[in-house]
Amino acid sequence: MATGVEELLEMLFNMIDDAKSMPLTSDKCIIERDKALDLLDEIREQFPMELSEARKLVAARAEYIASAKREGELIRKQAEDQARQILAEDELLAQAKLKGNEMIRTAEERSRELRRAANEYCEDALRRTEEAVSEAYDEIKKSRARFRALAGGAAVGRPPFDVAAE
Repeated sequence: MATGVEELLEMLFNMIDDAKSMPLTSDKCIIERDKALDLLDEIREQFPMELSEARKLVAARAEYIASAKREGELIRKQAEDQARQILAEDELLAQAKLKGNEMIRTAEERSRELRRAANEYCEDALRRTEEAVSEAYDEIKKSRARFRALAGGAAVGRPPFDVAAE
């Protein structure tokens, strides 16, 4: 006869719906007992098979959902790991930039300090050289004056040697 439970239930429904009403009542009817029982037996036979298939489908659906959840969790963990790695790289880059900026600042300060020290050293060396040259010049003037004093009578007719003229 029919193959599916739904079709069998539809046949049973139509049988009851088409049944003749009992005299003097509208909610009771007469149906063929054997036909109704045969339909119910077929429905009973079909239920285990359809329930088994439904259980298989539910189990397959549950496994598919579990698999999707596992895959989603794996993807989420990979994304978190990648985000942590990117953050770590960004942090390392930021630290490297800070360290580089600090090194540049330190080098610039050291350069300014060295330049200042070199300028002071040069200024001091030039000052000492100037003092030494000035002392030597004064000593030369004194020596010439003594020389003139000693040689004053020896050069008659010659003008005395003028240091300022040279």
